[in-house]
Amino acid sequence: MNPRVSAYLPPWCVLDPLLDQWLQEDIGRGDRTTQALHLQDRQGKAHIRLKSQGVIAGLPIVERVFQRLTAAVVFTYEQAEGTLCEAPTIVARIEAPLETLLLGERLALNCLMRLSGIATLTHTYAQQIADLPTQLVDTRKTTPGLRLLEKYAVAVGGGVNHRFGLDDAIMIKDNHIVAAGGITAAVEKVRQASPFPLAIEVETETLEQVREAVSLGVDGIMLDNMPIPEMAKAVALIRAAAPHIKIEASGNITLETLRSVALTTGVDYISTSAMITRSPWLDFSLTIL
Repeated sequence: MNPRVSAYLPPWCVLDPLLDQWLQEDIGRGDRTTQALHLQDRQGKAHIRLKSQGVIAGLPIVERVFQRLTAAVVFTYEQAEGTLCEAPTIVARIEAPLETLLLGERLALNCLMRLSGIATLTHTYAQQIADLPTQLVDTRKTTPGLRLLEKYAVAVGGGVNHRFGLDDAIMIKDNHIVAAGGITAAVEKVRQASPFPLAIEVETETLEQVREAVSLGVDGIMLDNMPIPEMAKAVALIRAAAPHIKIEASGNITLETLRSVALTTGVDYISTSAMITRSPWLDFSLTIL
């Protein structure tokens, strides 16, 4: 894993209801095929094989899927979470009742393929600025129901998690500014209404808005969809007036422009939804031996 970041799964008391719901969705009233085989308590062995190069993310989820079906599971990690692996590579081995292997196979692989795809693309992005102080940050553009796991995969791949939800921090965006009647009005109303101190970040699109946000003593400023030269001017303005303010670049960040933005502007963070929204699934297979 990237030494600058850490990836932590939420506790199982949070994730287990999700896994159970997804298992129920797939199994329905019962696996008609597996039931017809009358496997009873026959034990089986299987391995999971990576079929295309990438970063492994989601092996603890795979293990837990099978454990939700039975306690009689022996799961062996052949590759560590967060490892960049060549293909073909066996990443895990499983011993469990054959019925368990067949019932959990699809959900386990779906989670592993989705999360590893995100981690792999995040790694590709993160490598572009690995030697720079700027950090790569995700967004709230996530699949409903999968946010916790998708953001975990970003962290595994070397990215940094932004807000998990609207209650994490105060982010005053363009529509908030319009609704409140301006940046100053929005910041003042937020400060009056906050029951306890929360970091306040303001989205800006012009240098005039940047100056206004700086004058209000906010904690962070997002430079949204600014051309790189204007973004560099904004960063210089903020650093000169209030060096404690964290600066985030966002909007139309691509793999091709990522390093240029970091090098030219020196922002603290570059946020993009691409690691999640544009990531292909990584290919794995589960084979019963």
